[in-house]
Amino acid sequence: MSPHSPENGRVRLVLTGGPGGGKTTAADLFRRELGDRVVMVPEAATLLFSGGFPRVNDEAAVRSAQRAIFHVQRNLEDVQSALFPHRILLCDRGTVDGGAYWPGDAEDFFRAVGTTLQNELERYDAVIFFETAAAGGMSIIEGGNPARIETNEAAVALDRRLRTLWSSHPRFVLVPHNPSFFKKITFGLASIESLVAQLSR
Repeated sequence: MSPHSPENGRVRLVLTGGPGGGKTTAADLFRRELGDRVVMVPEAATLLFSGGFPRVNDEAAVRSAQRAIFHVQRNLEDVQSALFPHRILLCDRGTVDGGAYWPGDAEDFFRAVGTTLQNELERYDAVIFFETAAAGGMSIIEGGNPARIETNEAAVALDRRLRTLWSSHPRFVLVPHNPSFFKKITFGLASIESLVAQLSR
């Protein structure tokens, strides 16, 4: 039995995808829709970088940043899970993401933080993957997140690496790019709602 399964009152969902995919918007809308049935886990990277954690391109610094993000993400999830054991835990990104941002091989990332890809996938009951708008040639620069520094080309590359890692989860749902952001978010919200209904039976 999953440690986050409905039998013990916990459902843990992760929303992820390349930069500029709309996942944070979808998470906020879903939380507003379900109210106190949901508790949000904010994106650890945004918290750290917005709080003054340096963001540079030096490989050693990137590795240090990704190790920090991993541990903050994991502990944020565990704190919210402990505080709200019977609420749906909706995570804005998850502990697997660092494998895509890590310089070099993803397996090296999981070794560096003392875990495996499989162990981290098992933390989540389902994955909803929001494809970056950059995949459709749309700019992500005006997305409103000051912590985002990726170019469109980098966003597409990250999206592919992230999808490779997350898609082996047995409950992986892709929310593809759509020129209409409204239609994309509507599809994403319906996917989240469907998964919650399945997991809460």
